Amino acid sequence: MVNIKDIAKIAGVSISTVSYALNGSSRISEKTREKILAIAKELNYIPNAAGRNLKKKETKVIGAFIEDYSGAYFGKLFQGMRDALDILGYELIICSGKESQLFIPERMIDAAIILDSTFSSGRLIDYANRGHKLVVLDRELDHPNINHILLDNQKGAKIAIDFLVEKGHKKLYVIKGPDNNFDARQRLQAVRQTISNYVNVDYIEIAGDFGKLSGEQAAKQIVQEYEQPVAVFCFNDEMAIGMYNYLLKKTDFQIGKHIHIIGFDNIELSKYIQPSLSTIDYSRNHWGYLASQHIVKMIDNESVEHKIIDVQLINRKSVQTR
Repeated sequence: MVNIKDIAKIAGVSISTVSYALNGSSRISEKTREKILAIAKELNYIPNAAGRNLKKKETKVIGAFIEDYSGAYFGKLFQGMRDALDILGYELIICSGKESQLFIPERMIDAAIILDSTFSSGRLIDYANRGHKLVVLDRELDHPNINHILLDNQKGAKIAIDFLVEKGHKKLYVIKGPDNNFDARQRLQAVRQTISNYVNVDYIEIAGDFGKLSGEQAAKQIVQEYEQPVAVFCFNDEMAIGMYNYLLKKTDFQIGKHIHIIGFDNIELSKYIQPSLSTIDYSRNHWGYLASQHIVKMIDNESVEHKIIDVQLINRKSVQTR
């Protein structure tokens, strides 16, 4: 690969002169600059971004770390991040996988937004101790270099359970999320606390992993156990859609009559499937926008407060009065 030493040798100038030319410095003449740039173009020279970033100590790039790209969840969240960063003069890269986690300590990015349970909290604390700025969307960590912006999972779960009970349902299923997921744990805690207020409600938990297949498997179990109309709170819309897939394709059960379903996330598909899915809604766009605003403020050493993203019920046709 061509480097600035090669350009300097051909141009008959020093390495520092080549550096001045490539960086637009006024310390050299326009004639010299044009000569050096012409040679760089002819040699197909590509600047070493990593080296330049280390020298400048900035990249103007924010990394958003997620566990995987599956599902319909992330689009609006990323759009919100990008909308804010466009205004603030930064770019966004989406990262997934253990190797990309090294972008933080290697300073290939200026700061990070974390929504990735494969990051251990200990590692994030270690990065923060080294001075790296982090916004976390999936856990609570107490450190001056870490800001958290979290969903109001407990409020959302309470709304869902109260809604089903107020509709007259006395047999409830809850399709949980992964055990290592912060949002899933928060929702489960709130569900159990809320259910304890309803002594006449029959309540059953089913394992889930936020994927459609686990929703299909939960629907199969519910059908096998079915004796009377039941209500189901799925901890995300993806699992609810998995339930739809199984019930509508493989059974004669009607959603909103035999099995009543509410999800969480209000993904785009939830309003178009039939019957339309009742769900817990929040603005992923605002969540992402706020995360980007906060991370840039932290880079600029401005103070930021932890935030909670509010949630609300979207009442559609998948839940009817018992």
